[in-house]
Amino acid sequence: MLESILQQLPPQTRLVAVSKTKPLAAILALYQKGQRIFGENRAQELAEKYEALPKDIEWHLIGHLQTNKVRYIAPFVACIHSVDSLKLLLEIDKQAQKNNRSIDCLLQFHIASEETKFGLDRAEAEAILLSAEFSQLRHIRITGVMGMATFTDNTAQVRREFKSLKAIFDHLKATFFANAPYFREISMGMSGDYQIAIAEGSTLVRIGTLLFGERG
Repeated sequence: MLESILQQLPPQTRLVAVSKTKPLAAILALYQKGQRIFGENRAQELAEKYEALPKDIEWHLIGHLQTNKVRYIAPFVACIHSVDSLKLLLEIDKQAQKNNRSIDCLLQFHIASEETKFGLDRAEAEAILLSAEFSQLRHIRITGVMGMATFTDNTAQVRREFKSLKAIFDHLKATFFANAPYFREISMGMSGDYQIAIAEGSTLVRIGTLLFGERG
């Protein structure tokens, strides 16, 4: 399945293999086929897997992150997809500084119709980017946006929601990051909707079920 998915990805789109709850052996099997980017939902599980697995894996934190859990992943995490508050950004910056590194972050936006999903709206994101606190941060880098579409069979709705995230990305790029080549990531698309996401401009697809099977 890995080869089949990779063949569908355009050059600008990378695959994040979502390995949450999966055993080390299953992750190693994909690693041995050449996959290097893996995504986890929980900071502590991510830290445990980092310790146990090859060090050239690029780990992404894709689930909701509490400020008190940032310290577990700050020494090594490559990208945090789920930044949804200034408070969280301040903590990531603080922990990254302690580890003498910079951490790439994506701003998570609420694009779905469901109320359960975390995320910012455009006004909230702009308020963060315009804040005095944000201007002082030296150990984080905002490299793009993330969003989750509604869990529905209505592909027109999913496409609409992905289009809305791409529009947010374009607006932020033009307004805040016009001279920042690193602001390039649009993290959207999962096992059930990644083909629509790719068509709408995704640069990071987060796929678990298709690669690892249903969660046991």
